[in-house]
Amino acid sequence: QLQLVESGGGLVQPGGSLRLSCAASRFTLDYYAIGWFRQAPGKERDGVSCISGNDDSTYYADSVKGRFTISRDNAKNTVYLEMNSLKPEDTAVYYCTADGPYHSNCRGDDYWGQGTQVTVSS
Repeated sequence: QLQLVESGGGLVQPGGSLRLSCAASRFTLDYYAIGWFRQAPGKERDGVSCISGNDDSTYYADSVKGRFTISRDNAKNTVYLEMNSLKPEDTAVYYCTADGPYHSNCRGDDYWGQGTQVTVSS
């Protein structure tokens, strides 16, 4: 069974940084559109960032633009979400998704990870 596994979440103070990882097993992520979604308690799940499966173009939600960076390392079969200048409102469970192969957009139609908790608090 194809799997995505997130890691790297934790507790961080406001202004701090975390790097989330999304690793795949039993398939290669190279040509998949990989997305990061998040869901805070009592709120809807929102798209945070996406890297295209066609040309590695990237998308960021306005709320994280300039603070978060998505990237992929094909040799490690892993996609990363570098999160800087974290704010309390970034607190949520973060999920990675894979659509494709050769999809441009991250719709979350194909594969989901189990999620990793990010808590930003002093």
